Amino acid sequence: MLGGDLVATWDVALSDNVYKIEFAHGTTTGKRIVYVNGQVVVRKDWLFKLVGKETFTVGSSNTKATILIEAVGGFAYEYTLEVDGKSLQKFTDNRAKTSKTWLLKVKGEDCRVVLEKDTMDIWCNGQKMDTKGEFVEDGTETHFMLGEHECCIKATSGGKKKSSIVHSLLLDGEKVPASTQ
Repeated sequence: MLGGDLVATWDVALSDNVYKIEFAHGTTTGKRIVYVNGQVVVRKDWLFKLVGKETFTVGSSNTKATILIEAVGGFAYEYTLEVDGKSLQKFTDNRAKTSKTWLLKVKGEDCRVVLEKDTMDIWCNGQKMDTKGEFVEDGTETHFMLGEHECCIKATSGGKKKSSIVHSLLLDGEKVPASTQ
């Protein structure tokens, strides 16, 4: 599929999925191919200019991504991915502040639950969940179903200014550990 021209691979975690972005660059032909989860999203077969950028979108939210191609001497090139106008590292660091992810198994099936802290949207395996929120004595609870399992994300005060709100996922009343993804 990619042949010998694959020069860079990145994983980008969004609310709806973790996307694998691969870039193939033919340094003799100028060919550029961008794959997202194995699907071609950009294909340019003959380019005389070997440096530049390729912009495309990722995920159901059409998040803008750009691959920057820069010469670093001779026939050596450096490839950098920007997501939503930020370096991948900065984007990932920002996502860690604005979302929380849990990986769990429900009836043997892998589930990736993501909370968007700014909107309180909840995603599971790429689908936005129907939720019901309520205020409770020690914070808020957002309820949703995973199949026939009751889930709840509790938001409570952490007691410290820096970590003011703590989000916890409960599956049928049992706390699920958060993921680092």
